[in-house]
Amino acid sequence: MKKSKFSFILVLMLALSVFLVACSSGEEAPVTDTPVTETPVTEEPKELSGPLTLSGSTSVEKVGLGLIEEFMALNPGVVGTYESIGSSGGVKNAADGVTQIGTSSRDLKDEEKAWGLEELTIAYDGIAVIVNPANPVEDLTVEQITKIYKGEITNWKEVGGNDEEIVVVSREDGSGTRGAFEELLDFEGQLTQNALIAEGNGNVQSTVAGNPKAIGYVSFSSLDNTIKPLKVEGVEPIAEDVINGTYKISRPFIFIYKEENLTDVSRAFLDFVMSEEGQKVVEEKGAIRVK
Repeated sequence: MKKSKFSFILVLMLALSVFLVACSSGEEAPVTDTPVTETPVTEEPKELSGPLTLSGSTSVEKVGLGLIEEFMALNPGVVGTYESIGSSGGVKNAADGVTQIGTSSRDLKDEEKAWGLEELTIAYDGIAVIVNPANPVEDLTVEQITKIYKGEITNWKEVGGNDEEIVVVSREDGSGTRGAFEELLDFEGQLTQNALIAEGNGNVQSTVAGNPKAIGYVSFSSLDNTIKPLKVEGVEPIAEDVINGTYKISRPFIFIYKEENLTDVSRAFLDFVMSEEGQKVVEEKGAIRVK
């Protein structure tokens, strides 16, 4: 009788154990007061799209187009244009809102500064004095260059060259390069009446390349092997000499704009221009980077 009772108790305990295990396996996780942290949603950067319009200096054109092309490659929705109309035209367009950004290869005049424009120097550039490769002259002083452009020196033999007439080639009115050149050499309004006037760096370059008697001046970015750049006061017309201040005929490349005329696209473009990537483009296109 005792054995039966013991067996009954043992079976009962085993059944209770099985029941408890079954219940524990179905228990819910305990509730705590720890807050649930949500994963933050990262917003995708807004894709830029729309027009980007620049106009102005022919000297800035090569750099400006290079920057626009690289910016469009990074932002396929952007359509950029550059109208080469001279520094004065670019400043006026920026003031009137004709284009979002104007470009100039000279400092703003006093009357232009009164128009409420913002200025951003994006690069520096030297102005090279050029002759035909057949011309034996290698070096001129600032005084000699000034006298040539004022018509006071008219024969190459006066500056160590051949006994030939000097054909003076200059730029059109409104050209930033001409304005900077005449200002830096201090002969504004005194250009010889015999000067040939060529519009744009390319036309000055091709005129000098085709005439052994000619002298002209162009942006550093326009130099190639069809013409010969002269030393000025013994100093080579190269970027390093502009940076160290020994080459004196140099000027800034400036973007001009009114804040209210800028768009998301043009603001992003200005940021790009001053970035490391943008300044590499400036350098690749022959100008001197500011950063």
